[in-house]
Amino acid sequence: MYGQWENTTRIVAAKRLLVDLVDSLETVANLQLGLRVYGHQYHRSRQNCYDTKLEVPFGPNNHTAIRGKLMQLEPQGVTPIAYSLEQAANDFPQEEGVRNIIIIITDGIESCDGDPCAVSLALQRKNVFLKPFVIGLGMTREYQEEFSCLGQFIEANRIRDFRRALGRAIQQSLAETTVSVELLDDQGRRTEKDVNVTFLNNFTQEAAYEFVHYRDRQGRPDSVEVDGVLSYDLVINTIPPVIQRNVNITPGRHNVLEVAAPQGFLQVRQSGHTEYKDGVEVLIRKAGETSLVHVMEVPEREKLLVGRYDLEVLTTPKTYFRNVPVSRGETQTLDVASPGLLNVESGVRGIGSIYQFNNLGQQRWVCNLDGEKTRQSLPLQPGKYKLVFRSEVAGGSKYTEIREFTIRSGGAVSLKLFGR
Repeated sequence: MYGQWENTTRIVAAKRLLVDLVDSLETVANLQLGLRVYGHQYHRSRQNCYDTKLEVPFGPNNHTAIRGKLMQLEPQGVTPIAYSLEQAANDFPQEEGVRNIIIIITDGIESCDGDPCAVSLALQRKNVFLKPFVIGLGMTREYQEEFSCLGQFIEANRIRDFRRALGRAIQQSLAETTVSVELLDDQGRRTEKDVNVTFLNNFTQEAAYEFVHYRDRQGRPDSVEVDGVLSYDLVINTIPPVIQRNVNITPGRHNVLEVAAPQGFLQVRQSGHTEYKDGVEVLIRKAGETSLVHVMEVPEREKLLVGRYDLEVLTTPKTYFRNVPVSRGETQTLDVASPGLLNVESGVRGIGSIYQFNNLGQQRWVCNLDGEKTRQSLPLQPGKYKLVFRSEVAGGSKYTEIREFTIRSGGAVSLKLFGR
């Protein structure tokens, strides 16, 4: 802090500007200040990594005390940022409905092997304070990575930069900031609505604000007040969600965020789907991708983001639809063939499985029978099949019984094994 800064030293300039800041805040209503200092009680040769103290506690009308303490400070020790943050968590009065904000001013990085980023994240998740401001005095850009995980880093290489950094921190902390979210259709028109919108704290990834998007009769969205201190990831909870990382919100003004989120509808129908005792699920993926986007039930109608999808319908065997288009404001309807019913009567417990033939006569496994049951019914999609079964007490594989059969929609096939 004794490094040269223009025609003075950093510590002299910092104290002067901080005193000016305290003066400017003296008449601000509903605002209390506190002053914690580190690296000022012990010489650096002693490597005291616990050198931090709340010099002026929070309270009303303490501005004179803060100004006096600032003018007395002389930096001489190490830089225990992590430990100081931990202690600062206990500095704030225990009150409901307040916003706790920390402004860290430093010309060096952590020097006591602490982890300021981990401490900051843990305390933010506990809602002890909002994302800190970190003002780096005379620090090069390479230090930004060291501090970006800790809070909002503001570079101040000149005295006027420091003055602006302090002003920016106070502006973001005190000014009212509002946001409206404009959801756009595939033509760029502001028409989409009725979607849950989430503002995630970009640092903790916890929901800071959440609401269901609304438009009034003139088509205007709500205006929502947000905290200008935080950085946000904006999540439009469509299916699949639309996510904008680190959205640009200017504190102290109204911000309009435009997000393309055109939607259409998808419905999968099947006459006779109730034959499947647990219902029929539809697995939805973006076309050509493997990650699951959504699961819906037949015959539900679901709203999806405009695009193309691959569907896996959990009939027996499965039914697939590839590259299905969903268009804005329209319903894409897909019909699945009705199942038939297979009744199997074996009279004995055993090992059995069912295979389906394709058009080339090649077979693929469909399912196994329940080996504990001697009678069972299974819904199957239309097609040609083969059943392979052996009694569990049979004296060899030669007693395997193989039966071919055809399932038709709405029909039933009964198989009695072993000449029953």
